[in-house]
Amino acid sequence: MRQGLKMYLWLLAVNLFISAFTFGGGYVVVPMVRRFFVVRRKCFTEEELVNMAAVAQSTPGAIAVNLSALAGYKAAGMEGAVISCAAAVVPPLVILTLVSAFYRVFVSNEVIVAVLRGMEAGAAALMVDLIVDMCAMIQKKKSIFLSGMIPLSFVANYVLGINVALILLVCCFLCVVQVFYKKRKER
Repeated sequence: MRQGLKMYLWLLAVNLFISAFTFGGGYVVVPMVRRFFVVRRKCFTEEELVNMAAVAQSTPGAIAVNLSALAGYKAAGMEGAVISCAAAVVPPLVILTLVSAFYRVFVSNEVIVAVLRGMEAGAAALMVDLIVDMCAMIQKKKSIFLSGMIPLSFVANYVLGINVALILLVCCFLCVVQVFYKKRKER
């Protein structure tokens, strides 16, 4: 079997799996993409994954689909992006169709409600894992500026209730200003 075809089949299978078994939002997908694309296959580095996650978040559409498309593109070009994107959309489409068709049964079934609560707990654990990994990567850069952004962003959102989009814009702006400041200082 050709190497390209093997990669396309792998992308299809792994993205179908990730999409079918990650519940709790787009950020839950990041640790799964990390496990399959960074740790197991070494398609790209953790830093590249963090950059892709930032792009996936800042572009229109679902983070999970955007990240799948970017990971597929990085692993196998445009064909990989198309395959990954399609594979990321199919499971939620099928699941939502079934849930919609049997909504009354799902809402009133105690077992299904308990399963959904378990999924919430699992999704929270995956998000904490992602946060720990991202913080560790920031700490490796040994930048007081970037390290300081972590608690300040948390306080801004959790304590002061500032919108996440505004916090991200301010953080991006501050990093851009820092780059221009460093370049000007070097001259």
